[in-house]
Amino acid sequence: MITSPSNPIIKSVKGLHRQRGRKQARQFIVEGLRLVEEALRAGHIPALMFYTPNLEKSARGQNLLALARDASLRPILVSERIMRAAATTKTPQDVLAVVPWLSLPWPKHPDLLLILDQLRDPGNMGSVLRTAEAAGVKGVLFSPGTVDVYNPKVVRGAMGAHFRLSFRAATWPDIEEATQGLQTWLAEIRDGVPYYQVDWLPPSALIIGNEASGASIKARKLAQGQTYIPMLGQAESLNAAVAAGIIIFEAIRQRALAQKQLL
Repeated sequence: MITSPSNPIIKSVKGLHRQRGRKQARQFIVEGLRLVEEALRAGHIPALMFYTPNLEKSARGQNLLALARDASLRPILVSERIMRAAATTKTPQDVLAVVPWLSLPWPKHPDLLLILDQLRDPGNMGSVLRTAEAAGVKGVLFSPGTVDVYNPKVVRGAMGAHFRLSFRAATWPDIEEATQGLQTWLAEIRDGVPYYQVDWLPPSALIIGNEASGASIKARKLAQGQTYIPMLGQAESLNAAVAAGIIIFEAIRQRALAQKQLL
């Protein structure tokens, strides 16, 4: 059992709390039983896995340890004090893993892409990824200036979407190339076409801009049209994750309805 916070392995894990450390190691932290399960079941084998004695007290915890060992992983027992030092949360759970950066295959012919343009709030980012994966979005692109996708708050908010969703940090030339052949819509606060009047049947991309300042000049240049969500109340705007979810699921609704009519 590791009991000393000066242990070099624990120091290396603490380095992943910072974006610079994650970038250098090309690894990120996954905390909690559910997310570590998600990683293992998706075939993303952690480089390291730590657990406290409490994990072994539940059948689910025992099953997780067995799953890890079946994947040739050797979980490391640590004290609760060390888990608090290694974790990024104030009240950590009983298991933490260090996972290599992910690189899921990019879809060859995507019919629905999401572009996040300088989103800065980690909670928003995590919620958007969770929604995109749930809706079957084929890929997500992050423009320069977008929050680190491996930020611990993003990872927790995405609830395992990292392990099932293709995503890329990209330059604007890369984004332009990836959206060739797709109609590209920019989500606005009030300008453009109501989201439910857009024809989402053709292959499409949706741009969600910064929470405070909106879309960048380059995003506006790329977009072929603007769409918005009509609001009846006095709110100035919707949360970026909520707006993305409403529009994405309208696209899914239209496509499901069209598919049903073809059957």
